[in-house]
Amino acid sequence: MVQSLPSEFYSDFLSAAAKARKPSPIRGLYPLEARPGMISLLAGKPNAATFPLTSVQIKARSPTDPSQELTTELTGKALAEGLQYGPTAGLPSLCEWIYGLQEREHGRRKGEGWRVSVGSGSQDVIHKAILALVNPGEPVLVESPVYAGILPTFESLHCEFVVVPTDSQGIQSSSLRSTLEAWPASKPKPRVLYTVPYGGNPTGMTASKQRRQEVLALAREHNFLILEDDPYYYLYFGSAPCPPSYFSLELEQPEVGRVIRFDSLSKVLSSGIRIGFACGPEAIMNVIDMHTAVANLQTSSLTQAITFALLDSWGYDNFKAHTHTVSQFYKGKRDVFERLMKKHLDGLAQWDTPEAGMFFWFKLLLKAPGAEGAEEEDSESLIRTKALEKGVLALPGTVFLPDGGKTAYVRAAFSLLDEADVEEAIKRLRAVVLEARGA
Repeated sequence: MVQSLPSEFYSDFLSAAAKARKPSPIRGLYPLEARPGMISLLAGKPNAATFPLTSVQIKARSPTDPSQELTTELTGKALAEGLQYGPTAGLPSLCEWIYGLQEREHGRRKGEGWRVSVGSGSQDVIHKAILALVNPGEPVLVESPVYAGILPTFESLHCEFVVVPTDSQGIQSSSLRSTLEAWPASKPKPRVLYTVPYGGNPTGMTASKQRRQEVLALAREHNFLILEDDPYYYLYFGSAPCPPSYFSLELEQPEVGRVIRFDSLSKVLSSGIRIGFACGPEAIMNVIDMHTAVANLQTSSLTQAITFALLDSWGYDNFKAHTHTVSQFYKGKRDVFERLMKKHLDGLAQWDTPEAGMFFWFKLLLKAPGAEGAEEEDSESLIRTKALEKGVLALPGTVFLPDGGKTAYVRAAFSLLDEADVEEAIKRLRAVVLEARGA
């Protein structure tokens, strides 16, 4: 029997803004419309008879045979559901499919202390979760380097960044322990930790099982919640077995409820379809949904209906086959990029080979061996000026550092370019580094 933390446990974690939220006076009553015999005069829903769409046909490559094309049609009740306002947390059909997926992937069963909330991409629900859990000016634990796209949310709250360094094995749990054990007794400890554990953006690192277990133990010992942002979970292509998620490993703890997991379909179905989902304690999902109800009402019913129609026609096994194909595609892209890095940047850059995701994180060796001065060089001006002048775009590492410090690291995405363009880009970077060395 899985033990879950009681709903009242989260009262100390919710922000003042979250506690002040109230259910939508209209959407909060939607479930009552389903009662037998109920005549609803409640919502200002447009009459479906005025909608011009009569069907939506979806053609997609077969997950098991890409040369074949499968057709799925959205009609009748499924289309009607997709064309009308729907539940704030997501269409029931899609939510049920997600429950089944999380049980297969992470061993988490519906009804065991968590539920689903569908968002307009995972960024949507992550943003709302942070606002639900963090008050202005509070300290937050963030891995470093960190996904730059999340920093503005924390910065808008004027948070104090408590940086936790990472390496090729993920978050350095020993450093996290040292930080928390040395925390001033007079100051409240951080209540959340943000991490991207598979194919981290920008580092490409995947956290080891041991590191995850150590972080989970620290979460229980020091009473913080883990925001597990996992858009690259299905893009794991390492040679070792895929390590279990925080969401899964939490089952080893005496109770569950300290992990809020965020998944995305952007990397495996379509980034434009904007479907992601949060899974976590109901008390936190409720607050996220209350935010959604007043901010954007719900995630698009039509994109949810299209997504479910496709996933339901495939089934879980074919979805898994598709994600494996996707991960192997990016493995091939990674291999090409690394081979050309070794060819043109050997001795001019250092890196760890990514095992998931779509990024290389590499350190430019801007000083020749034996050159005077031990101070680390900064890649920012070089990437923003010299590299740009030579016709190559990349991101300087400083944008991924919560404290904005200088670094010689650079992030490069390998997801789109063909081999010829990759080689030309790396050759241009080589020329930039050699010029910086004065060679």
